[in-house]
Amino acid sequence: QRGDLVGLYMDRSIDVVVSILGILKTGAAYVPLDPVYPDERVTFMIRDAKIGHIVTRSGRAEELDLGGSVQVVDLDRDAASIRECSSGNLGSGADSHDPAYVIYTSGSTGQPKGVIVSHANVTRLFGSTENWFAFDDTDTWTLFHSYAFDFSVWEIWGALLYGGRLVVVPQQLSRSPADFLELLEREKVTVLNQTPSAFQQLIAADADTESRHTFALR
Repeated sequence: QRGDLVGLYMDRSIDVVVSILGILKTGAAYVPLDPVYPDERVTFMIRDAKIGHIVTRSGRAEELDLGGSVQVVDLDRDAASIRECSSGNLGSGADSHDPAYVIYTSGSTGQPKGVIVSHANVTRLFGSTENWFAFDDTDTWTLFHSYAFDFSVWEIWGALLYGGRLVVVPQQLSRSPADFLELLEREKVTVLNQTPSAFQQLIAADADTESRHTFALR
Protein backbone atom coordinates (compact mmCIF):
# COMPACT_ATOMS: atom_id res chain seq x y z
CA GLN A 1 0.00 0.00 0.00
CA ARG A 2 0.96 3.68 -0.12
CA GLY A 3 4.33 4.36 1.46
CA ASP A 4 5.46 0.73 1.62
CA LEU A 5 8.87 -0.33 0.28
CA VAL A 6 8.72 -3.43 -1.92
CA GLY A 7 11.85 -5.35 -2.92
CA LEU A 8 12.28 -6.44 -6.53
CA TYR A 9 14.56 -9.48 -6.88
CA MET A 10 14.74 -11.11 -10.32
CA ASP A 11 16.86 -11.27 -13.44
CA ARG A 12 16.58 -8.39 -15.90
CA SER A 13 13.53 -9.02 -18.07
CA ILE A 14 10.18 -7.57 -19.11
CA ASP A 15 8.87 -8.86 -15.76
CA VAL A 16 11.04 -6.26 -14.01
CA VAL A 17 9.31 -3.42 -15.87
CA VAL A 18 5.83 -4.87 -15.32
CA SER A 19 6.55 -5.43 -11.62
CA ILE A 20 7.77 -1.85 -11.19
CA LEU A 21 4.53 -0.57 -12.71
CA GLY A 22 2.50 -2.88 -10.47
CA ILE A 23 4.30 -1.75 -7.33
CA LEU A 24 3.90 1.93 -8.17
CA LYS A 25 0.19 1.50 -8.91
CA THR A 26 -0.32 0.38 -5.31
CA GLY A 27 1.26 3.60 -4.07
CA ALA A 28 4.33 1.76 -2.83
CA ALA A 29 7.94 2.35 -3.86
CA TYR A 30 10.28 -0.28 -5.27
CA VAL A 31 13.72 -1.22 -3.99
CA PRO A 32 15.81 -2.91 -6.72
CA LEU A 33 17.71 -5.99 -5.50
CA ASP A 34 19.76 -7.28 -8.42
CA PRO A 35 20.56 -11.03 -8.11
CA VAL A 36 24.06 -10.35 -9.47
CA TYR A 37 24.85 -8.64 -6.15
CA PRO A 38 26.40 -10.75 -3.35
CA ASP A 39 23.78 -12.31 -1.07
CA GLU A 40 25.19 -10.41 1.90
CA ARG A 41 24.61 -7.05 0.20
CA VAL A 42 21.06 -7.94 -0.80
CA THR A 43 20.24 -9.18 2.70
CA PHE A 44 21.64 -5.97 4.17
CA MET A 45 19.45 -3.81 1.89
CA ILE A 46 16.34 -5.81 2.75
CA ARG A 47 16.91 -5.31 6.47
CA ASP A 48 18.15 -1.74 6.22
CA ALA A 49 15.10 -0.62 4.19
CA LYS A 50 12.77 -2.68 6.39
CA ILE A 51 11.26 -4.30 3.32
CA GLY A 52 8.08 -6.22 4.10
CA HIS A 53 7.37 -7.65 0.62
CA ILE A 54 9.55 -8.97 -2.19
CA VAL A 55 8.47 -9.64 -5.77
CA THR A 56 10.53 -12.40 -7.37
CA ARG A 57 10.51 -15.46 -9.65
CA SER A 58 10.59 -19.15 -8.71
CA GLY A 59 13.76 -20.32 -7.02
CA ARG A 60 15.17 -16.86 -6.39
CA ALA A 61 13.74 -16.23 -2.92
CA GLU A 62 15.39 -19.39 -1.60
CA GLU A 63 18.77 -17.75 -2.23
CA LEU A 64 18.16 -15.19 0.49
CA ASP A 65 18.06 -15.31 4.27
CA LEU A 66 14.69 -13.59 4.69
CA GLY A 67 13.65 -14.92 8.04
CA GLY A 68 9.90 -14.87 8.68
CA SER A 69 9.26 -11.15 8.41
CA VAL A 70 9.20 -10.77 4.60
CA GLN A 71 6.24 -11.81 2.46
CA VAL A 72 7.27 -13.19 -0.94
CA VAL A 73 5.21 -12.65 -4.09
CA ASP A 74 6.43 -15.30 -6.55
CA LEU A 75 5.30 -14.48 -10.10
CA ASP A 76 5.47 -18.17 -11.06
CA ARG A 77 4.07 -19.81 -7.95
CA ASP A 78 1.35 -17.18 -7.49
CA ALA A 79 0.47 -16.76 -11.18
CA ALA A 80 -3.08 -18.15 -10.83
CA SER A 81 -4.03 -15.89 -7.93
CA ILE A 82 -2.45 -12.88 -9.64
CA ARG A 83 -4.60 -13.49 -12.73
CA GLU A 84 -7.71 -13.42 -10.55
CA CYS A 85 -6.95 -9.90 -9.31
CA SER A 86 -8.78 -6.90 -10.77
CA SER A 87 -7.09 -5.14 -13.69
CA GLY A 88 -8.65 -1.79 -12.74
CA ASN A 89 -6.72 1.17 -11.38
CA LEU A 90 -6.17 0.93 -7.64
CA GLY A 91 -6.72 4.54 -6.61
CA SER A 92 -3.73 4.48 -4.28
CA GLY A 93 -3.88 8.18 -3.46
CA ALA A 94 -0.14 8.57 -4.02
CA ASP A 95 1.11 12.01 -5.05
CA SER A 96 4.23 13.43 -6.66
CA HIS A 97 6.05 13.80 -3.35
CA ASP A 98 5.71 10.13 -2.41
CA PRO A 99 8.72 7.85 -2.89
CA ALA A 100 8.98 6.13 -6.27
CA TYR A 101 12.03 4.02 -5.48
CA VAL A 102 14.99 3.63 -3.14
CA ILE A 103 18.40 3.22 -4.74
CA TYR A 104 21.47 2.13 -2.77
CA THR A 105 24.94 3.59 -3.18
CA SER A 106 27.80 1.30 -4.10
CA GLY A 107 29.24 1.32 -0.60
CA SER A 108 32.73 2.00 -1.95
CA THR A 109 33.36 4.48 0.86
CA GLY A 110 31.67 2.43 3.57
CA GLN A 111 28.26 0.88 4.15
CA PRO A 112 25.79 1.25 1.23
CA LYS A 113 23.20 3.95 1.86
CA GLY A 114 19.63 4.04 0.60
CA VAL A 115 18.53 7.18 -1.24
CA ILE A 116 14.79 7.85 -1.51
CA VAL A 117 13.70 9.33 -4.86
CA SER A 118 10.21 10.76 -5.33
CA HIS A 119 7.95 10.71 -8.39
CA ALA A 120 8.53 14.45 -8.73
CA ASN A 121 12.30 13.89 -8.92
CA VAL A 122 11.85 11.58 -11.89
CA THR A 123 9.45 13.80 -13.83
CA ARG A 124 11.62 16.85 -13.10
CA LEU A 125 14.58 15.06 -14.68
CA PHE A 126 12.74 14.60 -17.96
CA GLY A 127 11.05 17.98 -17.87
CA SER A 128 14.39 19.74 -17.48
CA THR A 129 16.01 17.86 -20.39
CA GLU A 130 13.06 17.82 -22.78
CA ASN A 131 14.39 20.69 -24.90
CA TRP A 132 17.74 18.97 -25.29
CA PHE A 133 16.58 15.70 -26.80
CA ALA A 134 12.95 16.07 -27.97
CA PHE A 135 12.07 12.47 -27.09
CA ASP A 136 8.74 11.22 -28.46
CA ASP A 137 6.70 8.10 -29.16
CA THR A 138 8.81 7.13 -32.18
CA ASP A 139 11.93 6.50 -30.08
CA THR A 140 13.25 3.06 -29.17
CA TRP A 141 15.33 2.83 -25.98
CA THR A 142 17.42 0.05 -24.47
CA LEU A 143 17.40 -1.06 -20.84
CA PHE A 144 21.12 -1.85 -20.89
CA HIS A 145 22.02 -1.26 -17.26
CA SER A 146 21.14 -3.12 -14.09
CA TYR A 147 17.79 -1.97 -12.72
CA ALA A 148 19.62 -1.46 -9.41
CA PHE A 149 21.80 1.19 -11.10
CA ASP A 150 20.20 4.65 -11.00
CA PHE A 151 20.67 5.19 -14.74
CA SER A 152 18.09 2.48 -15.41
CA VAL A 153 15.42 4.95 -14.27
CA TRP A 154 16.33 7.21 -17.19
CA GLU A 155 16.20 4.26 -19.58
CA ILE A 156 12.89 2.77 -18.38
CA TRP A 157 10.94 5.97 -17.82
CA GLY A 158 12.37 7.74 -20.84
CA ALA A 159 10.63 5.14 -22.99
CA LEU A 160 7.42 4.88 -20.94
CA LEU A 161 6.80 8.57 -20.23
CA TYR A 162 7.11 9.51 -23.90
CA GLY A 163 5.19 6.50 -25.19
CA GLY A 164 8.25 5.02 -26.86
CA ARG A 165 9.49 1.45 -27.09
CA LEU A 166 11.81 -0.22 -24.57
CA VAL A 167 14.13 -3.10 -25.51
CA VAL A 168 15.22 -5.05 -22.43
CA VAL A 169 18.81 -6.20 -22.98
CA PRO A 170 19.55 -9.55 -21.26
CA GLN A 171 22.43 -9.51 -18.78
CA GLN A 172 24.55 -11.93 -20.84
CA LEU A 173 24.05 -10.04 -24.10
CA SER A 174 24.97 -6.73 -22.46
CA ARG A 175 28.43 -8.18 -21.80
CA SER A 176 29.06 -8.80 -25.51
CA PRO A 177 29.63 -5.57 -27.48
CA ALA A 178 29.45 -7.44 -30.80
CA ASP A 179 26.06 -8.97 -29.97
CA PHE A 180 24.83 -5.64 -28.62
CA LEU A 181 25.75 -4.00 -31.93
CA GLU A 182 23.54 -6.51 -33.73
CA LEU A 183 20.69 -5.77 -31.33
CA LEU A 184 20.98 -2.00 -31.88
CA GLU A 185 20.70 -2.52 -35.62
CA ARG A 186 17.99 -5.20 -35.52
CA GLU A 187 15.72 -3.34 -33.08
CA LYS A 188 16.31 0.07 -34.74
CA VAL A 189 17.30 1.66 -31.42
CA THR A 190 17.27 5.46 -31.51
CA VAL A 191 18.29 6.29 -27.92
CA LEU A 192 21.38 4.65 -26.42
CA ASN A 193 22.66 5.26 -22.89
CA GLN A 194 26.06 3.92 -21.82
CA THR A 195 28.96 4.64 -19.53
CA PRO A 196 32.09 5.88 -21.35
CA SER A 197 33.93 2.58 -20.82
CA ALA A 198 31.06 0.51 -22.28
CA PHE A 199 30.72 2.89 -25.23
CA GLN A 200 34.44 2.62 -25.99
CA GLN A 201 34.05 -1.18 -26.16
CA LEU A 202 31.13 -0.71 -28.55
CA ILE A 203 33.19 1.55 -30.81
CA ALA A 204 36.00 -1.03 -30.84
CA ALA A 205 33.59 -3.86 -31.68
CA ASP A 206 32.12 -1.84 -34.55
CA ALA A 207 35.61 -1.17 -35.92
CA ASP A 208 36.46 -4.88 -35.76
CA THR A 209 33.46 -6.07 -37.78
CA GLU A 210 33.82 -6.62 -41.51
CA SER A 211 30.25 -5.69 -42.37
CA ARG A 212 29.01 -2.12 -42.13
CA HIS A 213 26.16 -1.62 -39.65
CA THR A 214 23.21 0.61 -40.37
CA PHE A 215 21.99 2.25 -37.19
CA ALA A 216 18.90 4.29 -36.38
CA LEU A 217 20.63 5.99 -33.44
CA ARG A 218 19.97 9.70 -33.31
